[in-house]
Amino acid sequence: MKSDMKTMLSSTALNATGIVTLVGAGPGDPDLLTVKALRAIQNARFIVFDNLVSADIRALFPAEAKTLYVGKAKGHHSATQDEINQILAKYAQSGVNVVRVKGGDGFVFGRGAEEMLYLTKKGIKVDVIPGITAASGCTTYANIPLTHRGLAQGCTFITAHADKQLSVNWSALAQLNQTLVIYMGLSKTDLISAELMAHGMSSDTPVAMIENGCTAQQRVFTGVLSELSQIKTQHQIQSPALIVIGEVVSVANQMEWLQQLSQRAQASEHQAFRLTA
Repeated sequence: MKSDMKTMLSSTALNATGIVTLVGAGPGDPDLLTVKALRAIQNARFIVFDNLVSADIRALFPAEAKTLYVGKAKGHHSATQDEINQILAKYAQSGVNVVRVKGGDGFVFGRGAEEMLYLTKKGIKVDVIPGITAASGCTTYANIPLTHRGLAQGCTFITAHADKQLSVNWSALAQLNQTLVIYMGLSKTDLISAELMAHGMSSDTPVAMIENGCTAQQRVFTGVLSELSQIKTQHQIQSPALIVIGEVVSVANQMEWLQQLSQRAQASEHQAFRLTA
């Protein structure tokens, strides 16, 4: 890999500056890539990609493209954000056009803006291609609307990850009466449920946990706020996972009930047809 990179750099005019394209790859399903994102990936010669870029999307990377993994997972950082910024700048300044592929949308808890600002300050052109963020894609695949008439007129996205100390206005969140979607909250389920209930949110508020959303491995578990940590432990939920809190989760429960009724009706019709045939 290192020799390939050296060849790439040495074969590029030193006085040319490459372009960095920040691509939001969506939450996992390659069919959710935008046309523009897919085109950028298919034309890429050098791809720098994240941990949350699914295997199905990585399978679309051109065979001839050089790739560099810089994913960050809790407790297993392969590169710091500063190091990633420097990598992108290094190759662009050497004349290489870099396609930076990020899970979801790079501007929603993806640090895409940090990379854009860093590169722009160095005189490097940056193109940004938005992607479907997990809060939209994963909830939709789980039959959970972010808003629903009579249940929620708005939604709020927060991240439970912080470089130092998590600073959240729990009182405001508990009183919003909106859908609350929490990214990277798996390790803080005790804190999330305790703080929201302590600041006035009902312990019976519906919740959902979506694991590996928008992939073939997606799992969805529902319950109530007081059971949040129990749901995680009982089902051994692993990252990446999204937490949804609010009355809109009841729509998914209704959908499950309706689907079960439909399946029973179809089974009854099939049985009746066999008896009369």
